[in-house]
Amino acid sequence: MEQNPRQTCIICSQEKEEGIVIVSQFICEDCESEMVHTEADDAKYRFFIGRMKKIGLQKNA
Repeated sequence: MEQNPRQTCIICSQEKEEGIVIVSQFICEDCESEMVHTEADDAKYRFFIGRMKKIGLQKNA
């Protein structure tokens, strides 16, 4: 059985093994789940949007 390497989440900055990769940027399972369940009027929503902008910045760098 192959073990996933630890990667740093662009949302929480913690190293985790499980998550998704979007345009070479890693988002851990915990943050992914929290983002999916956060309402657009929640203050945390804007935080997630700000962190997700890193994906576009890295791609265009």
